[in-house]
Amino acid sequence: EGKAVTAGDRELALFNIDGKFHCIDNLCPHRGGPLAEGMVDGNVVVCPWHGWRFDCTTGTSPVIPTAKVDKFEVVVEGNDVKVKL
Repeated sequence: EGKAVTAGDRELALFNIDGKFHCIDNLCPHRGGPLAEGMVDGNVVVCPWHGWRFDCTTGTSPVIPTAKVDKFEVVVEGNDVKVKL
């Protein structure tokens, strides 16, 4: 599952995929659906509004390669998860 987080004026979706954190933009480019609320299947999140799919590790759609969301670098320091904007 994902978790919605806010950093500055950005709304982000944070995912733990096989023990590694990944962060993408939380807003689906189709209609602005909240990706953090979508079902995760492997490393792919499904937008809960209209079913668009995005790879949490790359931000790219496995169905439509031109459909993308921003992907952000994640660093874990102790108990802190930091996202590089």
